Amino acid sequence: MPGIANKLQSVMQRIDAAASRSGRSPNEVTLVAVTKTRSVEEIKEALACGVTDIGENYVQEAEAKYAEIGENAVRWHMIGHLQRNKVKHAVEIFSLIHSVDSEALAREIGRRAEAIGKLADVLVEVKISDEATKFGVEPAEALFLVEKISEISGIRVCGLMGMAPIVADPEETRPYFAKLKAIWDKLPKEQRLYLSMGMTQDFEVAIEEGSNMVRIGTAIFGPRA
Repeated sequence: MPGIANKLQSVMQRIDAAASRSGRSPNEVTLVAVTKTRSVEEIKEALACGVTDIGENYVQEAEAKYAEIGENAVRWHMIGHLQRNKVKHAVEIFSLIHSVDSEALAREIGRRAEAIGKLADVLVEVKISDEATKFGVEPAEALFLVEKISEISGIRVCGLMGMAPIVADPEETRPYFAKLKAIWDKLPKEQRLYLSMGMTQDFEVAIEEGSNMVRIGTAIFGPRA
């Protein structure tokens, strides 16, 4: 089985190719290595291979890893659903919270961030899939939510995040990503920093449709045990 270094190199080559196909520089695409359930040793190996951004789904799991790894030139991303009672710790750890889907959550993030003298960077999560298990604001309400939470002290809206449905053929995800890109294009320029879409099974299509931030775990670390 190829090690993390070889898998990461393969992923980077695929990102480069997809970016080239979409007429962009590969440097425009940020790779967030998804480290949910991965050991601190695996994470450190990935960091040694050049990973600079890591994504966690659960605050409690991230706290334990953060205690061992710290910042160390690493950007921590909260990519999972964030409960309001976990916001205090999330704001302390994460550089970017991808999963803001309500005004109430945004207000709590802003309040907690201000309390520690921080400006929290956030993405609004848009529910582009019809799957019941997915979170996010409805596409028709996304721009309204962005406008509302942009007024909140302590946070900065930096773009959008979305997840396409799990399908057999990655090509089937294209319209979902195109829908999110169309919404992102309507944001004010200062809020069009990140369009976070694309995971192991579909990141190349996502990049071709305009993603500049992909969240990849399995293709780097292998299947979860």
